[in-house]
Amino acid sequence: MDNIKIEVKNFNFYYGNNKALKNISMNVEEKQVLGIIGPSGCGKSTFLRSINRMNDVIKSVQYEGEILIDKKNIFDKKIDIVDIRRKIGMVFQKSNPFPKSIFDNIAYGLKIKGIKDKEYIYDKVKESLEGAALWKEVKNRLKESAFSLSGGQQQRLCIARALAVEPEVLLMDEPASALDPTSTAKIEELIQKLKENYTIIIVTHNMQQAARVSDFTAFFMLGELVEYDRTEKIFTSPSKKITEDYITGRFG
Repeated sequence: MDNIKIEVKNFNFYYGNNKALKNISMNVEEKQVLGIIGPSGCGKSTFLRSINRMNDVIKSVQYEGEILIDKKNIFDKKIDIVDIRRKIGMVFQKSNPFPKSIFDNIAYGLKIKGIKDKEYIYDKVKESLEGAALWKEVKNRLKESAFSLSGGQQQRLCIARALAVEPEVLLMDEPASALDPTSTAKIEELIQKLKENYTIIIVTHNMQQAARVSDFTAFFMLGELVEYDRTEKIFTSPSKKITEDYITGRFG
């Protein structure tokens, strides 16, 4: 079991008195893609944001249980939250480039870390853009505004920005839902490439996408983890009828 990157143990999450996640337990293997599916409002994004403690910024939230990354509980009082977020990159549904140049979008995180070596920064920007399959498209436009890029390119820029600070885990919240089919295909192709180096968790509404990109799939319903297994099993012979009903489009 040495290849377990993330362990979730009896995790409950509350917004005020509303219990949004109920007793979630699962293990996520290193360098695998976990797809999280389920109807709107079932707790998928809340779960994703718990993994890098982004929910901490919301008032009146509470949690019980543990989320361990490399055997360390991220809710431990001694843990540095900045360190957690550096280890865990996040890509959102809507691409959110900074109002800066393409180059500075990527360099920003490195400069925040206190890196001043210009040659190192340039090499890292290039490497991150290559990692996000964007370098060839933007190498002659690095001084242009990030907003000059297409929607799909902006999303890959946000992935490159996340990669620049060398995370170990990448969280993606519906990363292709606002994109056209061609850009979506590029993002999916990229996910397959990135899992050689990263553990990836992707929340998606798109059943076909979950089937295509993920090694494991978790089906959430009303804040509960209904079923969690290898993607092939979930999509061909799920253990629970409710999973089958959701996957075949009978509800949701």
